[in-house]
Amino acid sequence: MFGLPTALAILLIVCILLACFFEFINGFHDTANAVATVIYTNSMKPTVAVIYSGVLNFSGVVLGGIAVAMGIVNLLPMDALVDSNPYHGVAMILALLISAIIWNFGTWYLGIPSSSSHTIIGSILGIGLAFYFLPGDLGASAVNWDKAKDTGLALLLSPLLGFSVAIIVMFVFKRFIKNEIIYKEPIPGKVPPIWIRMLLWATCGLVSFFHGQNDGQKGVGLVMMILIAILPGYFAVDASVNLQEMNGNINKIEMLMSKVDTTNLSKREKKMHADILIHSLHFEKEIAGKFSSNEITVNDRFSLRKDIVKITKGSEKLINGGNLNLSANEIKDLGKEIKAGKKLIEYAPTWVILMISVCLGLGTMVGWKRIVKTVGEKIGKQHMSYAQGASAEIVASIGIGLASWKGLPVSTTHMLSSGIAGSMVAKKGLKNLQKKTVKTIALAWVLTLPVTIILSGGLFLLFRAIL
Repeated sequence: MFGLPTALAILLIVCILLACFFEFINGFHDTANAVATVIYTNSMKPTVAVIYSGVLNFSGVVLGGIAVAMGIVNLLPMDALVDSNPYHGVAMILALLISAIIWNFGTWYLGIPSSSSHTIIGSILGIGLAFYFLPGDLGASAVNWDKAKDTGLALLLSPLLGFSVAIIVMFVFKRFIKNEIIYKEPIPGKVPPIWIRMLLWATCGLVSFFHGQNDGQKGVGLVMMILIAILPGYFAVDASVNLQEMNGNINKIEMLMSKVDTTNLSKREKKMHADILIHSLHFEKEIAGKFSSNEITVNDRFSLRKDIVKITKGSEKLINGGNLNLSANEIKDLGKEIKAGKKLIEYAPTWVILMISVCLGLGTMVGWKRIVKTVGEKIGKQHMSYAQGASAEIVASIGIGLASWKGLPVSTTHMLSSGIAGSMVAKKGLKNLQKKTVKTIALAWVLTLPVTIILSGGLFLLFRAIL
């Protein structure tokens, strides 16, 4: 297989199967939140609901682009992104996937709505922090803190926004919809009026689609990590990108960086600036007279990836440092060229997207009952009404859709369960929440990061020592 040694080929297969299994678990773990409302309110039969949600999850992954996938990849340390040793990549992937699967499966088994996004982010941060314990001066670049900050903020704000906006939506419902049926608990076995069903079908569909667009991309990002780590020569760069057009972007970055007065830069920034210019020259030399990476030897393709990573990531760090003596327009132009330059390395083959889509879609159709019961019955003291289900899903679909547009991973679980809590509070205040369930969900939310950080970091160091 691709000329790999037998042991490495087996590890490649194991890693891809684990990534597929993670996405399968993600399907029945997170998507249960989306189908909870239509199943619990008798708006759809369970079998129809999970198939409907599964198809829309599949569509969300296929049509959603890869911005979130690359956001996940970019949380990794720069040293991991440019490390051409496949066994180091295997150690990283195995640690990340095993720790994420253990936590996701455990919380599902206990029926606790927990975030797959939180889980995967914690696992990646654990690997980054584990770099501090490796030989060499890797600690300074161990975690992409700028990206981690943006991601952490999105994960922190999502439940707060879900809770507060759901309260507002419930008040809007009460102001404009006077039909009392929508505010009553579903009668077991009785189908609600068609207009209520259509509303819940639409909101469930939106949450499912945006879940695929956001959470599904995380699986795409994981598979790309595996392929780049183990088969860098074949998947390090996108062969469909015109290298000469890319050279134009790199030339503009180089030109703008040449105008920078380095006396304003810190020692670390000066090194980054020098690296950008070195890798720009190397890139130009490597692609001279070539239009596709297929014209470059397999062994040299990873060096192109390393050039782009060093140039784009280094330039972003210098911009964020605020010490570049460039005009506002020049900074803006630099940002555009960085974004264009990333096209060579930020991609995913169609077969990867389809594979993850299938895994997520199939996972949606399995194991949903535990989470549905928690969402429908155990967050509030009263069972969820039609209006509460619709308001929570409206909030979740908008929140997840906006996060996907911005390329930020966000938690479907946090958005929806906090939306349900907000809709319960809108009806009878905080006393309408079941404290035990809310505490359990909050505890899982608090513990996810530290547990997955410790677990993945420890596994990473263990696998690095073994492999």
